[in-house]
Amino acid sequence: MSWPWLLAVLMALGGCVRTWETGGASSRVAPAFSQVAPEVQQALAPTGVLRVGVYSGSPTSWVRDTHSGATYGVAFELGHALGQALGVPVQVVTYPRVAEVIEGLKRFEVDMTFTNATAARAKVVDFTPVMVQLELGVLVPAHSAITRFADVDRAGVRLGVSQGSSSQGVLGERIKLARLLPIPSLDVAQQMLQRGELDAFATNKGILFELSETVPGSQVLKDRWGVENLAIAIPKGREAGRAYLNDFAQARVREGDVKRMSERAGLRGLAQTP
Repeated sequence: MSWPWLLAVLMALGGCVRTWETGGASSRVAPAFSQVAPEVQQALAPTGVLRVGVYSGSPTSWVRDTHSGATYGVAFELGHALGQALGVPVQVVTYPRVAEVIEGLKRFEVDMTFTNATAARAKVVDFTPVMVQLELGVLVPAHSAITRFADVDRAGVRLGVSQGSSSQGVLGERIKLARLLPIPSLDVAQQMLQRGELDAFATNKGILFELSETVPGSQVLKDRWGVENLAIAIPKGREAGRAYLNDFAQARVREGDVKRMSERAGLRGLAQTP
């Protein structure tokens, strides 16, 4: 049984898959940081390994090039860069969707991820300063009558969102007439769009552009209904490492590393740089 096939099966079953990467496995970023204080290393990687939570299908998190098999994603690369800076090996922990990554942080199963820094999430995890801003939008299938976000909130429209996502929370309050459908994974969203079981799907445009390439004739609408502010997230209670992590995050933005990570992952839909 090949590893990619096994990975796909396990993710479809809804479990998380752990893959090991050494701290030197990624040479794409080599942060020029001085020796890390032991208390910082202990705070950010308490097990001696930096466990990075990702979910498949989002360039902000984890994607695989179907032609080369190479793995990219801002969370994936930031995790390796942080592990290298801390001098610890990196373990990548893959979940079906972002809500489960957040739960993994809450349960101390993982040590960091890169995700939308919402006020609700800030109650359960800690964030660095914002590193990337990404437009929120809508994907519609071929021949759709929906041409702008304002067309979505109409009776009979089936609007998909990722289950447990920040988009579900925001649109759950904003949408009055359309039917909001929480979808368990991006793979399921793709299948439902192809079968005509969804009239639209809403999330950040980075994911939407990736999804559009798997749904023939679909398009990402030009307008937006909001902006995501993405940052590194870590579990609560790791105050000894907060200042170091904030400096690390700001340095990765300032030195252009996050921009290059985004480009390698094919991230589209970026808003104005914060």
